Amino acid sequence: MFSMITNFFKTGPDAPRLNLSDAELRKRFTFRRWSVFIGITIGYGFFYVTRLSLSVVKKPMMEAGIVDAAQLGKIGAILMATYAFGKFFNGVLADRCNIRKFMSAGLLISALINLAMGFSSLFWVFFILWGMNGWFQAMGAAPSVVSLSQWFSKKERGTWYGIWYVSHSIGEGITFICTSVVVSYFGWRYGFGASGTLGVLMAIALVFMLSDRPETQGLPNIAEYKNEPMPDPATASESLLKQQLQAMKYPAVWVLGLASALTYVARYGINSWGILYLQEVKHYSLVEAGAILGMSPIVGIAGGALSGIISDKVFNSNRHKATLLYGLLQVSALAVFFYAPPGHKWLDVLSISVFGFAVSGTVAFLGGLTAIDLTPRRVTGAVMGFIGLFSYMGASAQELISGHLLEKNKIICDGQCVYNFDAAIYFWLGSAVLSLILAMTVWKVKPRAD
Repeated sequence: MFSMITNFFKTGPDAPRLNLSDAELRKRFTFRRWSVFIGITIGYGFFYVTRLSLSVVKKPMMEAGIVDAAQLGKIGAILMATYAFGKFFNGVLADRCNIRKFMSAGLLISALINLAMGFSSLFWVFFILWGMNGWFQAMGAAPSVVSLSQWFSKKERGTWYGIWYVSHSIGEGITFICTSVVVSYFGWRYGFGASGTLGVLMAIALVFMLSDRPETQGLPNIAEYKNEPMPDPATASESLLKQQLQAMKYPAVWVLGLASALTYVARYGINSWGILYLQEVKHYSLVEAGAILGMSPIVGIAGGALSGIISDKVFNSNRHKATLLYGLLQVSALAVFFYAPPGHKWLDVLSISVFGFAVSGTVAFLGGLTAIDLTPRRVTGAVMGFIGLFSYMGASAQELISGHLLEKNKIICDGQCVYNFDAAIYFWLGSAVLSLILAMTVWKVKPRAD
């Protein structure tokens, strides 16, 4: 059974080279590159739609007495934990897989789980389903970056990676704005239903948009196509597993993983609890809170898209200088968002917008781009998976700790639960500061050759 599954997903054999003129080759390569790029960008955005649906329905579920904050923390934590290990495992697999099949299947199953969530009222069912969702969510990021490395050269990777990274902003925007409206009018069950339906439709579209490696279609390797140095034959003859294990021993990769884990604490503190924070502390309605938080991913599109361009063009591909710029913006925006008094909507919108811009770039660098620049192209998926393991263990710990802090500090006022966010805010903001400090310790590390 397992061998049947792995044979279905594994990358195809190299096809005989097509006899094409330069113009025909350029036309075919350009078409496939654009199709793949649009597919992984929009497609990965819909992974977020089927991951963040729980964030929008938290308050309605608590008000209905379905779950409490601590239970929601456990449900969120199990997704992040299975996602962390799944991202590592699936990242290793992605280097060997047909990305068209692999990524499409992951989104389809995640969407079906969202549909199932809307039919339950039991905590243990939510816990199991959302834990399963985490594993299949992990079939999105690493395959996307593997596909990016297969179809785009190293010199242009920073720019295209930065643009691809807006995908999470697309998904967050759809969730925080559109799903919030659905939940407000029809209830929390329909929120899961809407997310699941959109995910199914996008999974079908990915089957037609994505492609296996260029070599499987009779096209040249991307390095050959772009006239870049080909991989060292001695390195190429080494087993892929050996190279993957070597890459995971690089100290800089471990440091970047820890820095990414801490920035994911701040990121998912906002993504998972931001709407509840705006409702409880700033006294906004669900639609208002969703609209305000929705500004983060909308502006984040610009932050992510510009991150690669800024690091490539302004800082001459120095990711560390760009990380420092984005990290300082992120910490400053969080401080304003949390400590601006209620009643200043324009300040809430401005600060969350700056945060969205900054966190998109910070996560782009710490969550993968810097690490894959420091390691050979062949191990892109494994490195992304390894960094992802750290990142989402941080996000998982955030869910548990934040849920515990909120439940511990709640008070009952006139029969209503009121949540105190002070301890959670110290946790989120402190993690962002520590992440930036760690990231700066690898400033002088040099890239490894392909």
